[in-house]
Amino acid sequence: MKQRITSFLSYLKNEKKASENTILSYGRDLKEFVSFLEKMEIPNFTAVNKTTILAYNYEMKKQKKADSTISRSMASLRAFFQYLIQIGEIAESPTFGIELPKVEKKAPEYLLVEEVELLLKQPTEKSVKGLRDTAMIELLYATGIRVSELIALKEKDVNLALEYVECRNEDKTRILPFGKKAKEAIESYLKTSRPILAEKGKKSDIIFLNCFGNPMTRQGFWKIIKGYAKKAGIQKSITPHMLRHSFAMHLLENGASLQFVQEMLGHSDISTTQVYLRAEKENAKQVYTKTHPRA
Repeated sequence: MKQRITSFLSYLKNEKKASENTILSYGRDLKEFVSFLEKMEIPNFTAVNKTTILAYNYEMKKQKKADSTISRSMASLRAFFQYLIQIGEIAESPTFGIELPKVEKKAPEYLLVEEVELLLKQPTEKSVKGLRDTAMIELLYATGIRVSELIALKEKDVNLALEYVECRNEDKTRILPFGKKAKEAIESYLKTSRPILAEKGKKSDIIFLNCFGNPMTRQGFWKIIKGYAKKAGIQKSITPHMLRHSFAMHLLENGASLQFVQEMLGHSDISTTQVYLRAEKENAKQVYTKTHPRA
């Protein structure tokens, strides 16, 4: 069974060009499903039927897993069994006809402008690491790109003269502008800090390098952000993706259209972007409640 999952994940990566996060999520969900099958003494995927899927659904509810978790797990199983049909392993998906729990999209957590400013004050000025971290945070907040896109950027992808970054994701390319602050931070890093870091590792055209001279990883950057948030006294459970949310929210708050934010974020469906409108409305309600004398 594990071999089938491995081939499915390879299919997602090589054929579907799925993101690293998506592949990890599918892998995690399928691993938990296999553990359930082993517990039920079901030998292989061809022996799985609709009753098995319903039993697994019930097991997840019994474990008090969130509807969002159950919905995601079931979506993973649907995609996996569809793959098994495609390769001729099974004739019909056991997930057919099983409804997913309805999950309301939560408004994303984001940082206030003041919190972003506070976060950017934390990297040590002029230090090799500080210049790199400032450039990464400034660019992430200035463009709203995903962390996976940020750490994959090459020198040729950033045009400092015209102040834009060319972001390639799967079969799409987005041209994203950035401002003066991000430009200054990137220029300082490329001129002063990156050459020092590059000497420590193998030659790479990736822009952002870690302290060993190798390309920065998602986990490495996550630790950097967490460290600065703690130093700044920010109480929110901050993640690099929260800066992407902050970028979108601050654009909307300052008059940008939903369609513009959709294009900047690279969302294929505007319904994905509409979650920020819910956050904006919730924020307006909170402000009203706190400030209106008759609220």
